Amino acid sequence: MKLAKAQMLDWLSRFSIFCFLDDHGYRLPFHGQECIAGAGVSRHWTFSDWDAGNGEGDWTFCHLAYGLKARTMGVTGGPPDPIGFPDSFFFIPEYVLILKGHELRIGSLSGDHEQVFSDIMSARQGPERVPGHFPSGLPEIHARISRSEYIATVEKLKAHIRRGDCYEINFCQEFYARGADLDPIGVYTELAGVSPNPFSALYRLYDRYAICASPERFIRRSGDRIISQPIKGTLRRDPGSPEEEETLKRTLYESAKERSENVMVVDLVRNDLSMICAEGSVRVDELFGIYTFPQVYQMVSTISGTLRKGNSIRDIIRACYPMGSMTGAPKKRVLELIDRYETTGRGLFSGSVGYITPDGDLDLNVMIRSIFYDRSSRYMNYLVGSGITFYCDPEREYEECMVKRKAMQAALGHP
Repeated sequence: MKLAKAQMLDWLSRFSIFCFLDDHGYRLPFHGQECIAGAGVSRHWTFSDWDAGNGEGDWTFCHLAYGLKARTMGVTGGPPDPIGFPDSFFFIPEYVLILKGHELRIGSLSGDHEQVFSDIMSARQGPERVPGHFPSGLPEIHARISRSEYIATVEKLKAHIRRGDCYEINFCQEFYARGADLDPIGVYTELAGVSPNPFSALYRLYDRYAICASPERFIRRSGDRIISQPIKGTLRRDPGSPEEEETLKRTLYESAKERSENVMVVDLVRNDLSMICAEGSVRVDELFGIYTFPQVYQMVSTISGTLRKGNSIRDIIRACYPMGSMTGAPKKRVLELIDRYETTGRGLFSGSVGYITPDGDLDLNVMIRSIFYDRSSRYMNYLVGSGITFYCDPEREYEECMVKRKAMQAALGHP
């Protein structure tokens, strides 16, 4: 399986647009595709020019960037995204690869399935190892804001909460490198090795790359059922001590602060889904589920509903985007505050990549724990954040951010 994925990635590297999605063998509730990729472009469009027939009956891959909030929530402004991903991009690929177990399925608009299979099987066995990922040496990574600036901003956000402007707000900070020279497939391979997560992705749109190890699903549609699985609640792991691991999981589950944060996003998601689901069908399938990921434990809740007849995927995105786990509550007000206090445009961070099946099913991730790279400008960054509430400790929130950045740092060659 590992070799097949490496060969797929090597074959995909010839395309200027591709999307590779891998669940790394997780079997979470509402499991989707194990490993799927779309490459090349037959047709493409944006959220703004999406017609009713776009993508109908075809595989479609897509990204949604943070700036799409202007279309879905009417909130404009904020600092620019230094990477420069457009607000949205949907494309019908020329090729679709689906890896399931030891079976590789190939879809091709050109009918050259056998040649594609031969090319994939003859590909090299994965990217060159370090230092091949960084031909000009390891990138020097800088913090956009200092620890003291971060803490001061969190105190300002807590003042907004005390005034009643919002209940919870997700605040993020940027780490970046200029003049970065890296092999995106090699860095993705490193990141997947350090932190294999169920909603991992490698996405290329011309010279822009997203290298993602996300543990979080944004939304899934399966038939007339809609599922959202927001994450709110994080605690570091201690894999060397089984006893300590159980204590940490219990600590996260019993944390009043993390539970209150999780309940707020569950209520927000219930409200979003109620706009597109049949009356009385929205329910909480799981509350405060504790799940184990490579670096951290996460508190995950699952909310579902039955889609009302006549509502399309475009309606689903308009009702639910951007996701509450990366914004806060009430959503529109915290979007305005995020634009005011964050120093870097999020771009594709806290956005989404995913796919739509020919039957109209949908699966989208949340773009967190991700590295972004613009090959033309040689600018690279990643962002990390946490949920700010009335009860939060700014110092602990900062430390949570440092835990979340460890996998990206390791993939970039920094301990």
